[in-house]
Amino acid sequence: MATSGTFVRIGVQDRVGRITLTRPQAINALDHDMTRAVDTALRAWRDDGRVECVIMDGEGPRGFCAGGDVKAMGASAASDGGTAVRAFWSDEYRLNALLDEYPKPVVTLLHGITFGGGVGLGCHAAHRVVTGDTRIAMPETVIGLVPDVGGAWLLSHAPGELGTYLALSGLPVGPADALLCGLADVHTPVETFAELAAATSWKAVENLLATRATAPPPGRLERDRAWIDRCFTGDDVAGIVARLEADPEPAAREAAGVLLSRSPTSLCITLTALRNCARMPGLRAGLVQDYRTVSHSLGRPDLLEGIRAQLVDKDRAPRWRPSRLEDVDPAVVARHFTPAPGGDLTFA
Repeated sequence: MATSGTFVRIGVQDRVGRITLTRPQAINALDHDMTRAVDTALRAWRDDGRVECVIMDGEGPRGFCAGGDVKAMGASAASDGGTAVRAFWSDEYRLNALLDEYPKPVVTLLHGITFGGGVGLGCHAAHRVVTGDTRIAMPETVIGLVPDVGGAWLLSHAPGELGTYLALSGLPVGPADALLCGLADVHTPVETFAELAAATSWKAVENLLATRATAPPPGRLERDRAWIDRCFTGDDVAGIVARLEADPEPAAREAAGVLLSRSPTSLCITLTALRNCARMPGLRAGLVQDYRTVSHSLGRPDLLEGIRAQLVDKDRAPRWRPSRLEDVDPAVVARHFTPAPGGDLTFA
């Protein structure tokens, strides 16, 4: 199998294109070169009659992909006004669209941590396989950002208000809840991942997906859906928090505390983005919106503060500005949905 010059191994095994992320020490966190390598391989195989399908996975026991390199994003925001990270986002989002529209079956093996950019890389594929240790999340509100890589679009199509809960809280879900929310298609024992990774034809992959599929252990969202649906309605985050605090379910009051620990401005932008996505014709429109919201977020102090609190000092005590939902300026929220600095995302 051929190896690329970055943290990605790329090759063909008989009739199957193979892509493996090879940065396990960082839970396969994506950088710009990795994104380019995956994009180049997919475009090369798209019209190659020898390749019937593509299988993508990640090395190491901890997970498929922890997302984008957040420290590099913060460095770009602080040093070059975000030029480098916007270039990365542009290519990353085009890759997300390519996966969504790919004419051949793409199978992603989503073990362990699949967060943020890992969702963009893994959850727009046609066949998304999860196992017992899978944990999927869009945790951007934790660092003062907003869900991107088409995550808001995916979550806006989850049943009821489950996607709203997951987007605002940033909390992870296991395999059963990933299936319920439309973030995955098949659950298998972890041993099947090695069999899928070794497959040499689409027929062999299809057979494994059909015969190795199993029911995962029950998740928590089906059980919690009643209070989630009644509390997470509407277009006002403060109203959601008020309903959570007044709800008789202890889990609802716990969720209120989670939301109150997140960036208030990020929560308001995220809720607006979700409601917009529910009315959009497809993923591309959602990605254009994502590029707008994250590009404008580079100019907010909450992003650097969130990165500091979670990844630099690790005190987990961000000082958001503003710190209260009632102090969030609607004009600031609205500005995140205007054309991005330097121009909107386009698709070649």
